[in-house]
Amino acid sequence: MIDINFDENNFEKSYEEEINRVNEQLEKEIVFAMIGDVNAGKSSTINRIIGEEVAPVGAEPGETVVVEKYKYKDKIIFADTPGLDDINNKNSEETIKFFKEADVILFFLNAAGTVFSEGEKKHFDNISKINKRLIFVLNKIDAAENIPSLVKYVQDKTNYSFKVIPISSRTGDNIDMLRNAILDILEEENKDILFARQLKEKSSTANKWILAAVSAAAYRESRLPGSDNIPLTVTGIQVSLMVKLATLYEKPLTKDRAKELVIATLAGKLGKSLFRKAVKLIPGAGSIASAGIAGGMTLGLGYAIKYAYENNIELDADLLNSLSKTFMEEKATL
Repeated sequence: MIDINFDENNFEKSYEEEINRVNEQLEKEIVFAMIGDVNAGKSSTINRIIGEEVAPVGAEPGETVVVEKYKYKDKIIFADTPGLDDINNKNSEETIKFFKEADVILFFLNAAGTVFSEGEKKHFDNISKINKRLIFVLNKIDAAENIPSLVKYVQDKTNYSFKVIPISSRTGDNIDMLRNAILDILEEENKDILFARQLKEKSSTANKWILAAVSAAAYRESRLPGSDNIPLTVTGIQVSLMVKLATLYEKPLTKDRAKELVIATLAGKLGKSLFRKAVKLIPGAGSIASAGIAGGMTLGLGYAIKYAYENNIELDADLLNSLSKTFMEEKATL
């Protein structure tokens, strides 16, 4: 028999800590530095990542000699930056300072051209000494062949120290992969929630957070002696996930409502029933299909909240407990 208890004090602490962490993030600013040829598709990639036009597309060929900034909703700045050997002494100090302070550097390469030329390698060597929060964006894969070989070529040249994300800003291929790579870096800077909230496409980010919470819950459960005991610290993981999802979808979540949902999840069968269905529908969920009871409940709770938010359903305890049945009936017709 499974012994499950609700720890009021742990819940209160977890909720307050997560709310404070989110509010702190929302006051910050994110700076992206972009480098690459004018035809590398920087503007179209930005627009794809965010989901709406942030930067104008169709710039005339030429050299970027100063930092050109595009601000999105006052909190996110994308900046087209020159190579460090393409700028004059007047601008060099400002550009170097900008690279140092950037939260993420997106280094664009053209898969349909000469990938990682000598000039690009020189730019990389200079920039990577200043800031290692860098992602290679291998764009225009729709117009190139043997993409794995191109990715490996860049990795070989950079000692496999940085992610190389092959994308097509024209077709949207692998944009989710690029978003997730950006979120991984921003998570280290405690800015991932701020960035994710601004995205028009939120589903893949929600899935990423749900699976991370499931893995954390499953790991903690596996560390406890006795498989019939649910760790009370799982409550903290669930509360954190609920607050993050509410922030992502810009839905209010009071402390009382969060408590109600946690208790309903722990007391009901949501975890088991929705878990079995969700592992077939969430990319990557199959890898944690044996996550155990704690993981199952976390996945069930996370996916129920995601489903409710994406379908504009007001979620309470009663609906939470009946959602798995409704959800499975709807999906059975697909």
